[in-house]
Amino acid sequence: MRRTTRRILAALTACASAALFVTACTGQSSDGGGDGSDQGKEVSITFWHGWSQDHEVKAINDNIAAFEKLHPNIHVKAVANIADDKLEQALRAGGRDAPDAVSSFTTDSVGKFCSANVWADLDPFLKKSGIDPAATFPRAMLEYSRFQGNQCALPLLSDSYGLYYNKTAFAAAGITSPPKTFSEFEAAALKLTIAEGDGYKQLGFMPNYHGYETSPTHYLGQYGATYFDANGKSNVGTDPKIAAMFSWQKELIGKLGGYDKLERHRTTFGEEFSAKNPFHTGQVAMSLDGEWRTASLAEFPVGFEWATAPFPVPDDQAETYGRGYQTGTIIGVAKSSQKQTAAWELVKYLATNTDALVSFANAIHNVPSTNEALNSPKLTADPNFKTFIDIAKNPNSSTTPASINGGAYQLSLNNFGYEYEAGKVDLAAGLAATAKEIDEAIDQAK
Repeated sequence: MRRTTRRILAALTACASAALFVTACTGQSSDGGGDGSDQGKEVSITFWHGWSQDHEVKAINDNIAAFEKLHPNIHVKAVANIADDKLEQALRAGGRDAPDAVSSFTTDSVGKFCSANVWADLDPFLKKSGIDPAATFPRAMLEYSRFQGNQCALPLLSDSYGLYYNKTAFAAAGITSPPKTFSEFEAAALKLTIAEGDGYKQLGFMPNYHGYETSPTHYLGQYGATYFDANGKSNVGTDPKIAAMFSWQKELIGKLGGYDKLERHRTTFGEEFSAKNPFHTGQVAMSLDGEWRTASLAEFPVGFEWATAPFPVPDDQAETYGRGYQTGTIIGVAKSSQKQTAAWELVKYLATNTDALVSFANAIHNVPSTNEALNSPKLTADPNFKTFIDIAKNPNSSTTPASINGGAYQLSLNNFGYEYEAGKVDLAAGLAATAKEIDEAIDQAK
């Protein structure tokens, strides 16, 4: 699953009082009756989601059918292939045609959904159902599904990022195991690089930010960097881990031949999600990628042995090896829904039922999003896929926090990265300017 940022959601009117919050915002009346579905009343709800491929739609529909069997009075109409912009419009408009339960591929939208009050706060539902979020979901996944204390979403499957490496190329270079620290990684990348003319026959690793998945935030997942201070101000100009990452990446570029030479090689790469991916073709010997690449390699077999491992970590954080960047799909209840009790039952089932999560994860080759599902014996996890399961379970794994204007701060950081790696800006001054840009954009969005 790839993540993209979306337009800013306009703030919607919040509930006028605490009493209204309980009845209108949670969909539960003062006597707990809600829409009556919990008393056996027949209720029909609509669920909008973004999955579109046949096997994905079948997998989610199979889970919905299992839910309806458990709740014969709740009938679910699922609508597939809904993009966030259409979802936003429907939630803002409300009315009878708006969805009751909603899902998004874009965790960057959590801050917008929560702050605009278009997704219901799930804390009352979680408490009534006896679900402890901290005990149910891995820390990083829980973090990307809430904003400023508002648990307006829950994780629904996730993505873990790790290292793919060409075992055949490793053997030829005399490398016996995957690198665990950045110094080991640098040494391996240099050993694996084979020059050809003014380019490369084989590049050990493509570090440039325009490379596939090699974004600043994915690298920063290996550092445990923070993006905002306790007051919500950007600290990208003051967190030493962020400066350290940008320095490391640029130094690696220099050692592998320089920015211009690497960019020329990068322009020869084929489509990321195809047999022409540079790892598939052998143009790179190591790659930073998500768990879905295991399915792609099965679909498009390669002519060499390959394996997976956690992506390396900075040498001064060697004890955190095994961590990785996390993101995923989110699911919630529409604030405008008049059937929130029934919608919550569906959300709860899809997001917390172990068998439902495991069957869905197995079907679409994503990582489950609860602790129980991650440890289920029913989970299909060969050694290469298990790498990503273990990354999801690692307490040091991290994510990018929610922001009121979505992923705008990440785009600012990306833009700085493009300038810095090309030698166009100073590190300290550029990061300070980027922090100011991020703060101004957030203030404007409030």
